[in-house]
Amino acid sequence: MKRREFIKISGSAALAWPFGARAQQAALPVIGFLNSGSPDRDMDRTRAFRQGLSETGFVEGRDVAIEYRWAENQLERLPALANDLVHRQVAVIAAGYNLAAALAAKAATATIPVVFQTGVDPVGAGLVASLNRPGGNLTGVTNLSNQVVPKHLELLHELTPAVKDVALLINPTNPAAETISRDAQTAAHKIGLQLHILRASTERDLEAAFDNAGQVRAGALVISPDGFFNGRNAQLAASALRRALPTIAPFREFAIAGVLLSYGGSVMDQGRLAGIYTARILKGGKPADLPVLQVTKVELMINLKTAKALGLTVPNTLIGRADEVIE
Repeated sequence: MKRREFIKISGSAALAWPFGARAQQAALPVIGFLNSGSPDRDMDRTRAFRQGLSETGFVEGRDVAIEYRWAENQLERLPALANDLVHRQVAVIAAGYNLAAALAAKAATATIPVVFQTGVDPVGAGLVASLNRPGGNLTGVTNLSNQVVPKHLELLHELTPAVKDVALLINPTNPAAETISRDAQTAAHKIGLQLHILRASTERDLEAAFDNAGQVRAGALVISPDGFFNGRNAQLAASALRRALPTIAPFREFAIAGVLLSYGGSVMDQGRLAGIYTARILKGGKPADLPVLQVTKVELMINLKTAKALGLTVPNTLIGRADEVIE
């Protein structure tokens, strides 16, 4: 072969390779990743989701492509982001990490499979017909974090036994707000606490809620599970510390951000299981036939830095029960 012909053939092959690579990439199934948070804040949860995918044979970029849509804690953006994923005809939508994302995906499509992650009762929220037989195009994983709010009160009472007035921060727009408040009132009454309900669904509401906590002389605070609060964990931690309020929240991100205690279902397990279910659907599974999974592992985290700043001594018995201690 002449040198000129060789150069021509080689050049043609080099030009053709990227098109072939793009064609191969385009042939990969695509997951629409709909998330209420942000890439940096939810890095660990997203890593857990990818782990679940890889455990079932799907590695991002090799076996599957992922289209990420982040609402950046602006929940009103979720419907448009969900509709965009439907328009792109993704193979499955992974919606997390709260009810708002799941509801947005449900409203956007009745045909594309949806795997949700949420902390509420999926049946009561209208996501599925039943836990064992979801019946539609949605299934997923719940950690039922709403159910641990009574335990939050017990843990705070154990750490601050002299406190008799406790505030509960809820988002009134959360469909589970009434149930959370009712169960918390019952639990507070049983252990002799006076519970004060603080409501916030906007930025302006948050500072007003903390001011109200001072007005009712609350000596401790429970932050209820809610996507709006999850996206503002650092802000809430700082506000609680500034007002010297021992605080407990449902997820580990809060303790990492500076809240005194966190207690709730493992979000890492939840993300991994959602990844496994997403992979099963990519392999042909039907959401209607995949029972909703429930995370059974709960985690207690204690931030000793915050305890010291609040002048609190955490009993060794409580430290011994913690899954993680921040020192």
